[in-house]
Order: sequence, then C-alpha cells, then structure tokens
Amino acid sequence: MTGIYTVLVDGDDHNEPIADAARSILDGHVVLDRKLAVTGHFPSVDVLGSVSRVASKVNSADRTALAASLRRVLAARRSAQDLIDVGAYHPGSNPLVDAALDHEAAINGFLQQSMDESTPYSESWPELFRLSASLEGAA
Repeated sequence: MTGIYTVLVDGDDHNEPIADAARSILDGHVVLDRKLAVTGHFPSVDVLGSVSRVASKVNSADRTALAASLRRVLAARRSAQDLIDVGAYHPGSNPLVDAALDHEAAINGFLQQSMDESTPYSESWPELFRLSASLEGAA
C-alpha cells in the first residue's frame, strides 16, 4: 500500500470532477454513506458503491465469487427499493430481491459491527460462505 487518501464530496455527489478523477486512478475506494450512518448501520460502508480493483488478485476465485454473490443480492434489493417502499413489490417476482428481504437481518448482521468489536479475517470468510449459501438456497 502506497497511500490512503480521503476525498470529501459535496452533497454526496460522487460524480463531481475531483471524486470522479480520484476513482479513475485509485486501486480501490470505500464509500461511506450518510444514510446508513443515520440509521445506526456501522461501519456505514456502501458495499455497492465501493470497489477494489485488486480484490480478485488477492483473494481466491471462490472468495471472489462469494463476495460477488452478496453484491448481486444487494444490487437486486437496491434496484427494487422504490417498489418496496411504496408496497408495490410482489414477492416472487425477483428471487434475488426475495432472498435479500428474507435474509435482511442476517445480511445486516454480517455488514455491521460495533466500534469495539473486531472480527478476525479467518472468521469473516466462513460467515460470508454461510450467508451466501443461505441466499443461494433462497434465490
């Protein structure tokens, strides 16, 4: 690692010129989301907005697939959020959204931890494997 940089964006506009330029040259970025923080979701990392260009080079193909599996479910849920909010989503119309809704507590449990909690790397991957298996079984 050669550096860690912080780029603050105005009004959460991640497409403004400086943020856009930084994203284009960095190996990865972690996006913190104010909406997650105000709901008490910590760390408030927007998984879908965050990217690592080197993840597939430092993780096995199996681990990369596990992470992609969770991202697919999160993306499906995000794309259906407006329908869910107004009560127009019909269960059964998208198996990935159904899996996200059915396992929402488990997903949030995996993505959150308290400030004084530390989860070893060796525990995170088996937990992601269990979560991914339950999501795939539901989807």
